[in-house]
Amino acid sequence: MRPPQLILASASPRRQSLLEAAGLHFTIVASGADETRLADEDPVRYAVRVARDKALSVSYQWPEALVIGSDTIVELRGAILQKPVDATDARRMLHALSGATHTVITAFAIARAGALIESAPVTARVTFRDLTDAVIDAYLATGEPFDKAGGYGIQGAGAEFIAAVDGARDTVMGLPVKELLAALRRCGIDVA
Repeated sequence: MRPPQLILASASPRRQSLLEAAGLHFTIVASGADETRLADEDPVRYAVRVARDKALSVSYQWPEALVIGSDTIVELRGAILQKPVDATDARRMLHALSGATHTVITAFAIARAGALIESAPVTARVTFRDLTDAVIDAYLATGEPFDKAGGYGIQGAGAEFIAAVDGARDTVMGLPVKELLAALRRCGIDVA
């Protein structure tokens, strides 16, 4: 019997590379789901809801496929740090993260035929070293911070900022691979 088609409801190159590294064969279909935070929505519920919305929106279009949605939230002292809107916003975020520990919540969801099969949040704690203005300015010049929650990427030049990670690095990158693979096995996908 042929295994069901697998779709990643994300255009994120980081999520794509993590799934490829896990040996999965999949198709990419960007969801276009609204990622606006609802009033009084806590970071975990926010991440889970958006991951579910992404998976469900694509699963309506491709009902026979298993669809993976994911969303990453960076939380620092109760504030959610989204993707920066410009260099000033990115600089503000990086100054706030400097010398501090923050939480990264990456939720995943799996859907088929417009029905949610499974979803879960996974967290990691990341501690930044102290960042100087010169280091932040050099990082901004790379262009790397602008499509990443919290304004940094653990897989790129932003890795130099990190003093410690309590949790999985792939969770910080945007896809909790261990937990996702276990969920996919429960859905009948043959993964290593």
